[in-house]
Amino acid sequence: MPIKIPDSLPARQTLEGENIFVMTEYRAMHQDIRPLKILLLNLMPTKIVTETQLLRKFSNTPLQVQVELLRTVSHSAQNVDRSHLESFYTSFAAVKDTYYDGLVITGAPVENLDFAQVDYWDELCQIMEWSKTHVHSTLHICWGAQAGLFYHYGVPKHSLSQKLFGVFDHQVLKPSSPLFRGIDDRFYAPHSRYTEVWEEEIRNVPELEVLAVSEEAGVFAVKTEDSHQFFFLGHLEYDRNTLALEYQRDVDKGKDIHIPLHYFPGDDPSQTPIVRWRSAGQLIYTNWLNYYVYQTTPYDLNTLHKD
Repeated sequence: MPIKIPDSLPARQTLEGENIFVMTEYRAMHQDIRPLKILLLNLMPTKIVTETQLLRKFSNTPLQVQVELLRTVSHSAQNVDRSHLESFYTSFAAVKDTYYDGLVITGAPVENLDFAQVDYWDELCQIMEWSKTHVHSTLHICWGAQAGLFYHYGVPKHSLSQKLFGVFDHQVLKPSSPLFRGIDDRFYAPHSRYTEVWEEEIRNVPELEVLAVSEEAGVFAVKTEDSHQFFFLGHLEYDRNTLALEYQRDVDKGKDIHIPLHYFPGDDPSQTPIVRWRSAGQLIYTNWLNYYVYQTTPYDLNTLHKD
């Protein structure tokens, strides 16, 4: 949250020069406050795990956040109880006339399929198109980021020779970005995917800017110049054991899978993984909610994108 100071306080210029968010008395007096409305499109088969991970990030902020859970109806989820979906999830048809401060589109284990081969692709495209007029800022994660970059900007995904799997070091390319306030110059983030997007193809799109990259894992964070769309290619929301469970699942299925890189101490799967991404993940999710949603969304959501 910002600190509120007198308009003419000398420290204001110094603090703003250090990329510290300050709010003048005038702005504070004229600021209306209400709960943020966030819609979470959960495409993961492990719906309860994913919703818990993301809700944990949203809840650990001073902001009041109202979250609605959305699922696709063109795909039948197999790994969650039907009563859970019916009790807690809604459909696009039920929300298409509603406006939201933020939308989160999760990843999905379908990256080896062409986009058009995904059974809910048409429905997802409809939701992404709708988000341009009914959502203030949308955050796409992993495959959801690849899908968003392709749908909105024609940036393709490319197959990797082997799964990108582990926890990787990343460099912040734009330290002045509010997304990275409080973040060190380098941070760690988990990745788990078979495809990638290429930095040079993203940079060929004038509306996009690359914010963070990894020498091993490639692009991590991308946003649009107007900050209405964000794309995270990794999983800062992951729990300590998420990669371990994925690894064991693939081993049990007899898949040719390597041990997650930079994850288990001594690359020993019997050891407890060391979490090195939790603080960066919390800060980045909080910064997205605060600076790109809360601080800029209109009080009256019905006026979204009507300027």
